[in-house]
Amino acid sequence: MTNPLPEATYLRRTHEKEAPIRGAYFRDQTAIIHSMPFRRLKHKTQVFFAPENDHVCTRIEHVLHVATIAKSICLGLNQYGWNLDADLAFAIGLGHDLGHAPFGHEGEYFLNKRRGGGNSFVHEVNSYRVVEYLANNGKGLNLTYAVKDGIISHNGESFEQYLMPDNREKDLDLVNDRKVKPASYEGCIVRFSDKVAYLGRDVEDAITAGFIKRADIPMKVRMKLGDNNSEIIDTLVNDIINTSKDEKQIGFSDRVFSRIKILKDFNYKRIYQHHRKERNRIVAGKIIYALFDYLLVLYERYEKNYRIYEKLDLKFEREFGEYLKSMHDFYASENDPEQMITDYISGMTDSFAMDCMVQISFPQSSFV
Repeated sequence: MTNPLPEATYLRRTHEKEAPIRGAYFRDQTAIIHSMPFRRLKHKTQVFFAPENDHVCTRIEHVLHVATIAKSICLGLNQYGWNLDADLAFAIGLGHDLGHAPFGHEGEYFLNKRRGGGNSFVHEVNSYRVVEYLANNGKGLNLTYAVKDGIISHNGESFEQYLMPDNREKDLDLVNDRKVKPASYEGCIVRFSDKVAYLGRDVEDAITAGFIKRADIPMKVRMKLGDNNSEIIDTLVNDIINTSKDEKQIGFSDRVFSRIKILKDFNYKRIYQHHRKERNRIVAGKIIYALFDYLLVLYERYEKNYRIYEKLDLKFEREFGEYLKSMHDFYASENDPEQMITDYISGMTDSFAMDCMVQISFPQSSFV
């Protein structure tokens, strides 16, 4: 099975460069891994905020899970005559969540709400913005079109049973919602792998957190998919390979997909909407709103007078000034204060956001 667009389209970069000996998509992998946004993922929430607990999944573990699952599916289908590029799928998996805000989906929800709601802040679109524009002090990572398309189209909240790649080339700068489909089979596989990676892992973390017991998992799920993350991943990966191998689309079998929907509903009711997560949700909202409003007032007062920021009392204020200075060339052509603040906050780790909140809440303390 081959992708619908010309190979040259998938390999195209914003700034053309000689193809590296290691391969175009492997180059993209290393560019992502060595980037600051990727490194910050180790201190960003996946579902449960618990940075001190090594047994709870963080955002960096999640993207690694997605990348390895996607590569496994590609290699499995290639045994049946498909022509999938495992390096491409792995690169998309690594980069798909680089634009996530601190505090997981709660942070995304409140940052979107503070910007006016609708599609004001969508982490898939922001992930593209990060790799294309914000990373590397506003220079971007210069990734291939195929990887950027897979990142902006990954839509981890969509639960379709089957998916075929879009046969049209998109202007990625114009994408502003989750309605787009990937333009490659590898991108479709990552979109499925995202769900495969978090459905079982979230159950494990919920058990660790005491939200549920293993026996609470619906019997139909336990009997067909398994009752732990390893079994669930193995079942879903093999089902995708066996269901898709003789088709022109990527998908799940009817029986497995019916159990996936049961597990999804269980996770939403018993995990994501659990009353103990509500307090974290409220706190995340307070932090996002407070930091945003504080920075907006700060910027309206000092704008891009970097020397003034250097002399301010709070480390948070000085570091915001340093950020603006480092992005001076990029923001010279995009002077939107709310967008600049959105970029800055969305790049924060959970712990950094909380530290900034402490600084602005207790300004008499000694922060240096």
